[in-house]
Amino acid sequence: MNETLAVEQLEEKARELRKLVIRQVAAAGSGHVAGPLGFADVMTVLYFRILRLRPEEPDWLDRDLFVMSNGHYAPLLYAAMAMRGFLSESELMNLRQFGSRLQGHPERVKLPGLETTSGPLGCGLSQAAGMTYHLQYLQNSERFVYCSLGDGELDEGNIWEAVMFAAKYKLGRLISIVDRNTIQIGGGTEQVMPLGDLGEKWRSFGWQVQEIDGHDMAQIIAAIEAAQAVRERPSLIIAHTVPGRGVDFMESDYRWHGKAPNAEQAAAALAQLDLSAGKQP
Repeated sequence: MNETLAVEQLEEKARELRKLVIRQVAAAGSGHVAGPLGFADVMTVLYFRILRLRPEEPDWLDRDLFVMSNGHYAPLLYAAMAMRGFLSESELMNLRQFGSRLQGHPERVKLPGLETTSGPLGCGLSQAAGMTYHLQYLQNSERFVYCSLGDGELDEGNIWEAVMFAAKYKLGRLISIVDRNTIQIGGGTEQVMPLGDLGEKWRSFGWQVQEIDGHDMAQIIAAIEAAQAVRERPSLIIAHTVPGRGVDFMESDYRWHGKAPNAEQAAAALAQLDLSAGKQP
C-alpha cells in the first residue's frame, strides 16, 4: 500500500517525474514529452497514492492493474515505476536504445510491473475491460483496473467498442482517465477530428463521468475515490491538462507532442522545473 502523502509532497514527486521525462527523451533523441509532462500529476496520484502495488513482488495477486493505452507516454510510466522501485533511475537513460527494456511503447514481458504491451493506439481500453470482466465475474475480486487514454486516441473506433462492452457488463471496477490536453501529433484535436462534449458522449453509453483539473492533486484524488465508490457501472475521469506543463516553450504547442528536446532545450526545461520548486538551476 502507498503511504498517504501530503499534496505538497505529491507535487514535488510530479516535478521529479517531469524532470525524468525530459532527461530520458533528451538522452534518447526521440520520444514524446508534451503529453507526459501534462499527465504527470495524474500519474503521481496513481503511483504514489492510489495503486495497490508491491515493487518487490510485481506479480502480487492482490495488486491493482494499470493499463497505459496511450503507450507513447511510456517515458512517464517508466519514470513513475523507477521512483516506485520497479527499476533503477539510471536505467531510464536507456530509453529507446537497441536492446533496452524501455522501448518507445511498453512491452509487458520486458519489465516487471507492466501489465500490457502497447503499440497501436486504441487497444488499451479493450484490454482493461477484458481484465476487469475476468476479475469481476470470474474471480469476484476487489481489485481495480485503471486505464489511461489520450484524447487524440479517441479517434480510434476500437475505443468505442470497449466503451459499449464495459457499460453492458457493468464493469464497476474499471476506472478510465482521459488526458484531455486537446493536442495530437497532427494539430489540435478539435481541428483534426472534433471530439465535442466528451462527457456527454460517455454518459450516453452508460458510464459515470467526472471532469476535473488534471493539475489539481486534491481534485484528482477526490475523483478517483468517487469513482471507486461506483460499483454498478464503469467510470471515466476527464482530466483537463496543459500539454508540456511546467516548460513555457512547450506548453500547449502540439509540435512538442512527439518531438525530443535538444541538449540546450532540455537544460532550459530542467532549469524551469527546478525554479518552479524554488530551487536554483
